[in-house]
Amino acid sequence: MAEMTEQEELQVFQLITAAGSAKSTFMEALYKAKEGKYDEAEKLFKEADGYFVEGHHAHTAMIEAEGQGVETTVRLVLAHAEDQLMSAELTKTMVEEMIALYKKLDQLKNK
Repeated sequence: MAEMTEQEELQVFQLITAAGSAKSTFMEALYKAKEGKYDEAEKLFKEADGYFVEGHHAHTAMIEAEGQGVETTVRLVLAHAEDQLMSAELTKTMVEEMIALYKKLDQLKNK
C-alpha cells in the first residue's frame, strides 16, 4: 500500500485536531449551560463551531483534491479523522438542543 503524502498527513491531523477540539468545547458549552451560565455557553459554542468549520474545511479540501483526479491514500487514520468529524457534528447538534432545554427549564423554574 502506498504511503500517505506529507500533505495528506497534515490534512488528516488538522481534521483530527479540529474535530476533537470542537467536540470537547461543545461539551464545555453544555456544562456551562447546565450551570445556567448561558453567555459563557454561547461563547464556547461559537468557539467550538469555529473548530468544527476548520475540520470541515480540511475534509472538504481532501475530497476536492480527489475529485480533481489527485490520487489519495486512504489509511485507517483518515477513517478515524472522518469518524471524529462526524462525532463532533452529532455532539454539536445534541448540545445545541440540550442548551435550549436548559433554558426552557430555567424559564419554567423562574415563573
